[in-house]
Amino acid sequence: QVRLVESGGGLVQAGGSLRLSCTASGSIRRINVMGWYRQAPGKQRELVASITSGGTTTYTDSVKGRFTLSRDNAENTVYLQMNSLKPEDTAVYYCNADVILPNWLRSDYWGQGTQVTVSS
Repeated sequence: QVRLVESGGGLVQAGGSLRLSCTASGSIRRINVMGWYRQAPGKQRELVASITSGGTTTYTDSVKGRFTLSRDNAENTVYLQMNSLKPEDTAVYYCNADVILPNWLRSDYWGQGTQVTVSS
């Protein structure tokens, strides 16, 4: 069983910053890609940023230059530093992990979600 635990969401004014954390625990052989998705009311869930085990990152265009994703492989943890936040960043943010289990099977896991609200 693999569990993703997120923290760091909250309410912030436009221009402010928040840092999200996500830690994976349980029966894990290796984690390939970890990332953050978000879903705003009435919209589809979208990828915000992802990072490989080697540290290669990708970002959706709307957050480039404002968000930074980093990873601690030893702790199975990713951090999303969000700066210059805008009201349109308001959403529930979900952590995702592409996990290789001890039996070498591959499976996808999600966190429970953390709310980020940016006021104007």
